[in-house]
Amino acid sequence: MASLGVEAEQEPLLGHSIPGSREWDIIETEEHYKSRWRSIRILYLTMFLSSVGFSIVIMSIWPYLQKIDHTADASFLGWVIASFSLGQMVASPIFGLWSNYRPRKEPLTVSIFISVAANCLYAYVQVPASHNKYYMLVARGLVGFGAGNVAVIRSYIAGATSLQERTSSMANTSACQALGFILGPASTDEVQVPQGNIDQVAVVATNVLFFVILFIFALFETIVTPLTMDMYAWTREQAVLYDGIILAALGVEAVIIFMGIKLLSKKVGERAILLGGLIVVWVGFFILLPWGHQFPKIQWEDLHNNSIPNTTFGEIIITLWKIPREDHNEGPTGCPVEQAWCLYTPMIHLAQFLTSAVLIGVGYPSCNVMSYTLYSKILGPKPQGMYMGWLTASGSAARILGPVFISQVYAAWGPRWAFSLVCGMVVLTTTLLGVVYRRLIAFSVRHGRIQE
Repeated sequence: MASLGVEAEQEPLLGHSIPGSREWDIIETEEHYKSRWRSIRILYLTMFLSSVGFSIVIMSIWPYLQKIDHTADASFLGWVIASFSLGQMVASPIFGLWSNYRPRKEPLTVSIFISVAANCLYAYVQVPASHNKYYMLVARGLVGFGAGNVAVIRSYIAGATSLQERTSSMANTSACQALGFILGPASTDEVQVPQGNIDQVAVVATNVLFFVILFIFALFETIVTPLTMDMYAWTREQAVLYDGIILAALGVEAVIIFMGIKLLSKKVGERAILLGGLIVVWVGFFILLPWGHQFPKIQWEDLHNNSIPNTTFGEIIITLWKIPREDHNEGPTGCPVEQAWCLYTPMIHLAQFLTSAVLIGVGYPSCNVMSYTLYSKILGPKPQGMYMGWLTASGSAARILGPVFISQVYAAWGPRWAFSLVCGMVVLTTTLLGVVYRRLIAFSVRHGRIQE
């Protein structure tokens, strides 16, 4: 591996060959093959550990924010979560450009050091005497900046995947390729198609679809903790534990979906699965709408005279009498009276929430995988670095805007308005998919090389 040198590390994985050239048909050596897969497995592990860290933190941000700074509200939570993606969006093109001119290990090493330092800052944001929420904002932004190495990792793996599809020595793809995160063109025939114009309408449409898909899941994982604390009067510790278990179960569900999605796509096609996934997501959010006549518990410690408009003193006393007092060490539980919608919006029953989570856990990974796979197939054998950069940027933008959107709407108008708007957004996205459905085809199909 050392013999490859810096020049080999900077060299494109596919070399400088083009489809149809003599170099295009050369099979890689055994030494290159082993070196390539050693690097890929290390990058898989890097992405896995990064994702685990993100999942651990995301569930505890809201309780942690409330504990270190009592002036922080649900609206600020959205900015804290969005700062991660903002940092990632800024860093991705920087690290990607860096890797084009220098060895890839340089931006990867620097980004990992930034992530470690940022997480250390996040662990000690409670130490300063004031403005703790802003320290958390900066810490999460720096963690996101460190996570910008995903552009380097994806570009390397995408190139390696395309190389594998020109090599007959590999009979099976890796598990991560089955997840669809790194799928390139589907067959050797597709890779050997002469280059032509890419359907830009399909490219833009797929970026929009990818944006909406990540936007929806980003807002869902953002609102899970505040929603469950408001609706079920969970303490901070309970919310972290129970929501963590729920998201862990959704992760297992997603792995199962990822494993079966490739086989299903061969029978019904990627576009049909993408459409079905959007429909399932819509059903999930529709079920999440508040129904019935039971209302969430109100935080009794936050009730004061005249705090409830058009409510008599006797009604306030009755409300306080019916609400059991909690352990003061845990802090007030229930729906804050400052959120006026708590007084008139029905609660979301736990069965509703769990059913919705299961459906979203089915629809999101299906849409994620298929949009990514379709995008790569639309691009075909053309170098995909720039286009993958746009896709990464759209995903980062979604993770910036999603948390800000849901935190603002939820705090001001409640879950009924928030999830109704999400349902409307999914309907518009499904309509867009219907309009461009016939254009979302592989490069080789579009140019008549193979039949769809």
